[in-house]
Amino acid sequence: MQPILVTGGAGFIGSEFVRQWVALERSAVINLDALTYAGNLDSLALVTHDPRYFFVQGSIGEDSLVRALPGEHRPRAIVNFAAESHVDRSIDGPAIFVETNVVGTFRLLEETRHYWSDLPEQERRDFRFLHVSTDKFSGSLGPTGKFTETTPLPVYGDGGQIRDGLYVADHCRAIRLVLERGRVGEVSNIGGDCERTNPEVVETICRAVDEIALGEEREGHARLITHVTDHPGHDRRYAIDFDKLKQEFGWQPSKTFVSGVAKTVDWFLGNNAAGKTKVVDAARSRRGVVTANLGF
Repeated sequence: MQPILVTGGAGFIGSEFVRQWVALERSAVINLDALTYAGNLDSLALVTHDPRYFFVQGSIGEDSLVRALPGEHRPRAIVNFAAESHVDRSIDGPAIFVETNVVGTFRLLEETRHYWSDLPEQERRDFRFLHVSTDKFSGSLGPTGKFTETTPLPVYGDGGQIRDGLYVADHCRAIRLVLERGRVGEVSNIGGDCERTNPEVVETICRAVDEIALGEEREGHARLITHVTDHPGHDRRYAIDFDKLKQEFGWQPSKTFVSGVAKTVDWFLGNNAAGKTKVVDAARSRRGVVTANLGF
């Protein structure tokens, strides 16, 4: 079978997608990633030596590279995870966000269009370009309602911001499903149906650490929570209506918020205990800030 091309496959969500693909699909995957602050090849250690996995370091903004890769590998689909991330960084340094998220995405789309137009008719019909985006583009919700497909670890501030959490493996299962069965030109929302405020998220993490950690650190991690000044442009509430995905594809998250957090905390503590600290330390650092003004 023809391979797929994944951009940003060394990031948090992209790397989970690549791991799932290699574990569950038959075709190969080419991973294009610029390895910025958000990329970490250690997260792909399980697939590095698999013959169906290929890594290429580079940016979606490099015209010659994104022109050459499809022609060389002839992918049947492109899944775009590549983007600069974190609101703090976009405020302190917006230029790179425009260059990657706007100009880079345009260049990737343009080169993909040229590649697609030269394909045989059957391959053109079967080809898919799946752009993975964020609910942030829709802005902030009021106290009721949810985003639909047609909508046009310090604790920040008072912590009242509400987010709809989703376990990353469930997210990537849904992306694979949309890639396989989604209709061309349509948007598909992916959500977790588990809105939580920031304090609720942090307190759930603390309880999970309390249950798993050993010795004198077994109790009381909630005492470490402190509030810091909120960052500008911090939207109050996000929530996703993913009825379309449930009704058309029968998809549901397999993890609740509590079980997903427990599994995540268990992974981090287990990897830290085993001396695999690079991924853990990278996740601990507050990489959403350009300037070194850290608050914990």
